[in-house]
Amino acid sequence: MLAPAMAQQASKKKPVKHYSAYLFAYFTGAGKDAESIRFAISNDGYNYKALNNNMPVINSAQISTTGGVRDPHILRGTDGKTFYMVATDLHVVKDGWGPNQAMVLLKSKDLVNWNSHIVNIAERFPGLSDVSKVWAPQTIFDSQKKKYMIYWSMSFGKGPIKIYYAYANPDFTGLETTPKQLFFSPDSTTCLDADIIFKDGKYHLFMKATGKTPGIKEAVSDKLTEGYVLSDKRLEQTDEEVEGSGVFKLNNSDTWILMYDLFKKGKYQFTESKDLENFKVIDNEISMNFHPRHGTVIPITAKEAQVLTNKWPSSDERATHNPVLKGYYADPDILYAEKTGKFYIYPTSDGFDNWSGTYFKTFSSKDLTDWKDEGVILDLGKDVSWAKKNAWAPCIIERKINGKYKYFYYFTAAQKIGVAVADDPTGPFVDSGKPLIDKYPEGVTRGQQIDPDVFSDPKTGKNYLYWGNGYMAAAELNDDMVSLKPGTTKILTPAASYNEGSYVIYRNGIYYFMWSENDTRSEDYQVHYGMSDSPQGKINLPENNLVIAKDKTAGIYGTGHHAIIQIPGKDEWYIVYHRFKYPEGITMGSAAGYNREVCIDKLEFNNDGTIKQVTPTHEGVKAINKARQ
Repeated sequence: MLAPAMAQQASKKKPVKHYSAYLFAYFTGAGKDAESIRFAISNDGYNYKALNNNMPVINSAQISTTGGVRDPHILRGTDGKTFYMVATDLHVVKDGWGPNQAMVLLKSKDLVNWNSHIVNIAERFPGLSDVSKVWAPQTIFDSQKKKYMIYWSMSFGKGPIKIYYAYANPDFTGLETTPKQLFFSPDSTTCLDADIIFKDGKYHLFMKATGKTPGIKEAVSDKLTEGYVLSDKRLEQTDEEVEGSGVFKLNNSDTWILMYDLFKKGKYQFTESKDLENFKVIDNEISMNFHPRHGTVIPITAKEAQVLTNKWPSSDERATHNPVLKGYYADPDILYAEKTGKFYIYPTSDGFDNWSGTYFKTFSSKDLTDWKDEGVILDLGKDVSWAKKNAWAPCIIERKINGKYKYFYYFTAAQKIGVAVADDPTGPFVDSGKPLIDKYPEGVTRGQQIDPDVFSDPKTGKNYLYWGNGYMAAAELNDDMVSLKPGTTKILTPAASYNEGSYVIYRNGIYYFMWSENDTRSEDYQVHYGMSDSPQGKINLPENNLVIAKDKTAGIYGTGHHAIIQIPGKDEWYIVYHRFKYPEGITMGSAAGYNREVCIDKLEFNNDGTIKQVTPTHEGVKAINKARQ
């Protein structure tokens, strides 16, 4: 039995919260509504799912001076039930990279309802009127002063960016002390995007440093506001340029996660460490159905996670099959591999501003409904010597050569078409070392050399490649499958409205040529077709040649750039295509054209061989059992 004094002391102890989930606060880029705060949830710190269908959870126009906010940092208060969030007040799409002079302070009791205040440094502190950048604020509790300290990246005029700090007032509505420089770079160069972690009695300040060896570096001090000593060791595990590092500790673990933004590649990298000094990449253990930019993660309780999910449910919680892939992908090709008895989708990795993705992935399935992410199969930066940007619209074919299966993967990179080869449908793929197509066909003067499609003619055994944007070209492939047969290139453009995304199939003596019309950023992006008696013959257009188009009543838009799969041994066909991400894509303007998702629906034919127009659905298709178990 406790003594009275001890019992009274025990009664004052705060209940220990059991953290079993994680909240990720982030923004997504510089497109329409992209400079807004978004939330995602994870149960394990490795696999994240966007809330609210990856749409903003707070309206940037209502909380900022510019109409955009970036770099959100979220913190649980010392009372365990108050949350603080700060963000950059900057709208790059509208104003470029500044000057900007403000940050946004937010406070909440439930993670759902937020009060916000704008702090304009030049107005609040007249002596700092020439401030030109106020970026990436973060908050930490100063246990000595019993106050919340905000620290951020700031510059004056055209001077270098440095890290400053000031203390928030008790209401977290403004700053009550004049900003002071927090970290002093030894070479006086720019440093920014600071993140402070307290571990084992020391403050670890992570930042992006410039200078002779730029990268994510760490400075350590015994005190929060002074004395930081910089280590020159680069902590990022990549040669790519990075920024926006964030560190958090896994629940019930001694493992720390360091994540950072590979901003030129439009993706995040996750690393882990036990000592905050040595980190290893764990990207293969990470999944996200969104592409974050500069964000932060905090632990939350199961109850808090449920409150967030109830407030902002995601569309992928519906009992539907479309989209079939988690995340943003487009321009799908599909293969049934005889070697493995599985289906494979090969898409463009999407969700990157202005189609700036640089890698390709593949996904496998036994039944067309449950798809496994097989990872990156070709990375332009590592695997391709002749192009480093714009990884788009691949296609693939399986061939059995000398008794062994080979996979020939044709892909677009930097508006050229290349080919890579593998022994398995999931790779590894080896690039041929040069583009297969890098110039206009004879007689063509506009468009792009993109969107390959490979087709094997069942009547002759010959193989053909089709490609083009603004024109449709076709050529016979040599037996090596990595070169075109001279003199066989023909221009087959079937209609003035043709745009891109050629696809050819054969059924009951008819060659069907399909393509996409309009721009992929248009809600009217759609698939049309024609019919021929030859893989390079004249294409005849049926009176109604529409294959698939938007369905406003279902909120489905931008349906195009497709592929077709026949279930082996059956007259059973499916169309695989992309659409604007649902439901918010239609509100995104042109950004919807690079925030797309992959779907599958049934494709059927009329008795006369014409194609029945497909109605795009959320339900998708039921599992098929053709694939070998």
